[in-house]
Amino acid sequence: MPQKLTLKKIAQDMNVSISTVSKALRDSHEISVETREKIKGYAKKFNYKPNNIALSLKNQKTKKIGIIIPEIVHHFFATVISGIEKVANEKGYQVIICLSGESFDKEVVNMDMLANGSIDGFIMSLSKETLERQDFHHLREVLNQGMPIVMFDRVVDAMPCDKVIIDDFAAAQSATEFLLRKGKKKIGIISTVDYVSVGKLRTQGFKEALNKRNAHFDKNSVLKIEDAENCTTKIENFLKKGDFDGILAVNELFAVTASKILQKQNKQVPEEVAIIAFTDGMLSKYASPTLTTIGQKGEDMGALAANKLIERLESKQDIDESYETVIVKTSLVERESTP
Repeated sequence: MPQKLTLKKIAQDMNVSISTVSKALRDSHEISVETREKIKGYAKKFNYKPNNIALSLKNQKTKKIGIIIPEIVHHFFATVISGIEKVANEKGYQVIICLSGESFDKEVVNMDMLANGSIDGFIMSLSKETLERQDFHHLREVLNQGMPIVMFDRVVDAMPCDKVIIDDFAAAQSATEFLLRKGKKKIGIISTVDYVSVGKLRTQGFKEALNKRNAHFDKNSVLKIEDAENCTTKIENFLKKGDFDGILAVNELFAVTASKILQKQNKQVPEEVAIIAFTDGMLSKYASPTLTTIGQKGEDMGALAANKLIERLESKQDIDESYETVIVKTSLVERESTP
């Protein structure tokens, strides 16, 4: 049986990126005429059928929602899916979940696969690589074809769609002020790289809290981590050099790693170093000591995202131009890692 021709297969055969193939098949002016013609000619020769939304399918409803998330190991994403599923199932919808694995190419392929009449709309959080590249052609294509998207957590302001987020800036500012009120004077933040919007905003909130209190701040009090799976050495060096008495971590993994390293360094948590983490998940509840966290209420975010998407799918009115950004309130859950 001959292999089915896909975006990935064309990219491999033509020795170009998946993004280039996707754009060329959609006649994007970002791709040279010569390259466009070569790719379109190859696709035509082997009878490639792009997974666009056919006009004949536009008014047919599948009662399915596509969910694309960067990863599922983080408690936050698992709770968001739970919230989406609960609302979707109550309203007679099923969900199809795809993982981008933080890969731009995989995100493009997943959207292309699902946007062929298999689903009615998307709920998604963007991959790190998509945010780094700032290439959103696959999102625009789906929106231009009339398929709604609701973004959550990692969003792009420029995209005309509904969004569900927390106020990352305010949450980080509030957590930092909490540490300052507890008498902590030299506080560090373990964050992600700036092209991930949530990491950037949380770092900005951290800085703002310090500046308002005229507290000690310099560039060495910020650690930006790109590869979470290999973060231990970077966090260890950061804590050794910084001699901090307070740490704000933008996720549970960074916080638990920091706590373990501090204990190996014979630092007492929270007496000598207090720790606050984003996401109130299982790691925080069962860490030793248990972690004070900023609860992001992932299940609420998922429920809100599902309700927004289904409302848009089932609306008989033209509401395409009225998009909403819903901000979910966070809460500080105090445990053993803060005094």
